[in-house]
Parts: sequence; C-alpha cells; structure tokens
Amino acid sequence: MTNMQHAELLRDVARYYSEKLSAHGQTPQGVDWNGEGGQQLRFEQLTKLITPTTQTYRINDIGCGYGALVDFLRDRFPRFSYVGTDISPDMVQAARLRYKDVPGVQFLEAGAPAAPADFGIASGIFNLRQGRSDKDWLDYIKSTLDVIDDTSEQGFSFNCLTSYSDAEKMRPDILYYADPAELFDHCKRNYSRNVALLHDYDLYEFTILVRKGG
Repeated sequence: MTNMQHAELLRDVARYYSEKLSAHGQTPQGVDWNGEGGQQLRFEQLTKLITPTTQTYRINDIGCGYGALVDFLRDRFPRFSYVGTDISPDMVQAARLRYKDVPGVQFLEAGAPAAPADFGIASGIFNLRQGRSDKDWLDYIKSTLDVIDDTSEQGFSFNCLTSYSDAEKMRPDILYYADPAELFDHCKRNYSRNVALLHDYDLYEFTILVRKGG
C-alpha cells in the first residue's frame, strides 16, 4: 500500500467515525460498538497486559475515540498517565472536553503515538476496511503494528474481528475479519516471544497481548 493510499484510507475512516459520533454522541455506538457491556468486556481483555501496582504507567491509546478507556483505567489502576490519539478531529475535540479536568490525560489528533509509552492499546482500529482488499488491509494492520511496537516499551495489545465469526452475520465488504492464528504468528516472529491470544470472551473478535522482556 502506498503512502497516498494509506492517507486516503485514514481520511475515509476519520470521516466514518466523525459521522458516528455526530449521530450517537459519546456512547459505545458513537465509536461503532453495540453497547456498554461489550465495550467494557473489550477493555478487560486489552488491559490484561497491565498488572495493577502503585507504579505510574504511561499508556498510549491508539484510536482513542472519545476516550472511554480513561474511565475504565481510573477505576482499576491507581496511577497512570495517558495519551489518546485519534485521526478524527471531532473525536479528539469531544475527548478533550470530556476529560478537560482530569490530570495526566492528553488527546492528540494523529494516526500514531507522538512519543513512546510503557504500554500501547489499540481497540477497534483494524475493523473498518470499507472495500479495501484483504491484502491492502492486512498490509495496513502490519505496518500499524510496527509503529505500535516501536512506541511501546513494555508491551501492547490490540483486537480484531475474527474470521471465525458466523458467516451469516459477517459484512466483509465493510469490515475485516482477521485470522487470529496469522496475527499471533506475526507477533511472535516480529515483536516478542511472550504473546497471548485471547479468543474466549464471547464476542466475535479476539485480542492479542504482546509482552516485552525487562
């Protein structure tokens, strides 16, 4: 995929999510999820990467939307600093207003983290392909994972819709259903020997955790 195609893809995705936010507001539906329960369950899987301690963690939330992960983190981790990035300017504006009085929280309009953190978390950013080919979208996923890996010092987590979804409920023209074994293998071979695949939490998706040594 060329840089021009990559930029066009991001513009399309940003426009899609801005429209969702406009239609549904700061809700799970505003970031194209079905409801609160699924969103919370998703966050539980992604944050299994982090061990609750008194340590202050630096967290990059890639594709942060309106920042819903912040509330989840505040309930479970005593100390953290957080930078959310999103390619939708409307999402970033909504997040800044929502958390304007919360210390240690920052939101940037960007497609990638501006600086390294201890952990990188990416929820839902690999789902909406909008007609791109399997090859182009998989190339996009892998190039984005390279960036997340480079900016995550202790590890990172991400999720994808699964190729094991019920065929009659799939929308392959709009959404991308990834092969969990393929992405597990990619992460093991390229990022760390410590990789976990979570595919047992009753949603049509999977989560991968990549833990780095030291």
